[in-house]
Amino acid sequence: MTARISSLSGCGGLLRDRMGNCLNSYARKIGSCDALHAEMWGMYIGMDMARRQGITHLHVESDSKVLVDMVTGKCNINGNVPTLIRHIRDLKNMSWQVQINHIWREGNRSADWLANFSLSLDSFNLHVIETPPRELRCLLFDDISGACMPRNVHLIA
Repeated sequence: MTARISSLSGCGGLLRDRMGNCLNSYARKIGSCDALHAEMWGMYIGMDMARRQGITHLHVESDSKVLVDMVTGKCNINGNVPTLIRHIRDLKNMSWQVQINHIWREGNRSADWLANFSLSLDSFNLHVIETPPRELRCLLFDDISGACMPRNVHLIA
């Protein structure tokens, strides 16, 4: 997930076990870039962390449909493939099982919180969070308990 304040962007995400429990989470202020590149950074960092931790089966979720389609090859990229997309694809194609899916933004609230949190960090270093802060724990609880998040749709008469 991504966040922006003025010219700064940030990303964040989390690694969970198959029951939805948070193993750890991460946040990183990444400087000036557009939302799609911030999403790319978030996916790359999460996949790289999972790989380094020895995870062999990974289910990646992103609320960026464009990014998911670019990584999975469902989107035709005119010209050069962005470097981060190549790195994500390289990680995906290593000897492990990786599934990448799109989710609605309501299902990505924990990563959204982490992306916003990244903008409060003092440095551009990766910030790994082993124990989630209270605000994040509330969002994680909603996720695990299956709390319904309504989606507002405005109809034009």
